[in-house]
Amino acid sequence: MNAALFPDLVVNGETVPHAVVAAETQNHTGPKGKPGIAWRKAANAVAIRTLLLQEAARRGIAPEPAEVGPGRFETEEEALIRGLLDTAIDAQAPSEDAIRAEWLKDPSRFRAPPLWEVSHILVACDPRDEAGREKALTKARVLTAAALDAPKGFAKLAGEESDCGSKSAGGALGQLGPGDTVPEFEAALREMAEHEITADPVLTRHGYHIIRLDGLAKGAVLPFDAVKPRIAEAMEKAAWVRAANVFVAGLVADAEIKGADLKNPEMAG
Repeated sequence: MNAALFPDLVVNGETVPHAVVAAETQNHTGPKGKPGIAWRKAANAVAIRTLLLQEAARRGIAPEPAEVGPGRFETEEEALIRGLLDTAIDAQAPSEDAIRAEWLKDPSRFRAPPLWEVSHILVACDPRDEAGREKALTKARVLTAAALDAPKGFAKLAGEESDCGSKSAGGALGQLGPGDTVPEFEAALREMAEHEITADPVLTRHGYHIIRLDGLAKGAVLPFDAVKPRIAEAMEKAAWVRAANVFVAGLVADAEIKGADLKNPEMAG
């Protein structure tokens, strides 16, 4: 192994096995043909994890794996790091004045969910079937061009060509809110203006959709009391992250590390 590209990682005298860094590289990217960059990003991540585990051991923290999903528990390392950060970091809850000041920056950010009145034409296919997907895309592009050329004929076109049961209603799906449709479809709706037809077919697990946004009801701006808990939670999480970064920076400053460059932001994961 090229020692210049893949140097040994040594953290406070503890040599980390190459296999540990190699396993971590799958979580990092680098330019094609330059594996050393992904390795160095991985080495940085492993170095920080090693520092945290060393500090947890120094403080005598015992691992208590928590359940993170049905029947799924943290690893001992994850539990140790969580235990350390819970002990070392005290993120203060924001005051009501601070929360209100954040809200007042732009109250329009906090709205009730929108409602979309939607019609569509579906060209059904299994996205996993490459040949079938390409055939469906060709047809969807033809239908998109026809819909854009004659917007008033959208309902008739849907009734003749759509593979969705909504064809009997001219493609009308009625009112939809967040979570009522698949993510790709909803993402397209969020970018559309009222009465707009998608310029490109939208692929979901059902096939290709030509979407028309018939109406848009933006959610009303919510009062401060309704959004205060949400803002407080976001501010406390941000404060926790800042405190965690300061804590880790302190460990790095006091450490002796070879084989990683934690002072180079370009090597961040």
